[in-house]
Amino acid sequence: SKFVNDQWMIKNGFLNDAQEHKPWWWNIKVQKLKLSAPLILLPEVSCQKAIEILQEKGYDQAPVVAESGLILGMVTLSNTLSSVQDGNVEFSDPVTKVTYDQFSKVSLEDNLGKLSCLLENDHFAIVVHEQM
Repeated sequence: SKFVNDQWMIKNGFLNDAQEHKPWWWNIKVQKLKLSAPLILLPEVSCQKAIEILQEKGYDQAPVVAESGLILGMVTLSNTLSSVQDGNVEFSDPVTKVTYDQFSKVSLEDNLGKLSCLLENDHFAIVVHEQM
């Protein structure tokens, strides 16, 4: 059952501390990383344009965000290239066809311990900044 899984409990906000001997960085806020604003892609961008943008900027992945600000998911260069090569999508298809829509979110106020627990099971997490 999920309630006996510390990683699930932390990921879903039911448990704060999963380790007795936490590393020195465990309670540091994500905000302290001073992350720069990410490169984002709009959902209507074509797979070809997404590949070009990611290669030009030297990124492997980018969030796909609607004009309303809703995060739709994450697109990766390797998945986009392999999907085109395998014939699952065309260069002209929108990037939403290769977007990973299952992802974890952390806020700038969350600590690195929570982020670390998320990354034990997920390939990525999206850091969100809540705006009014």
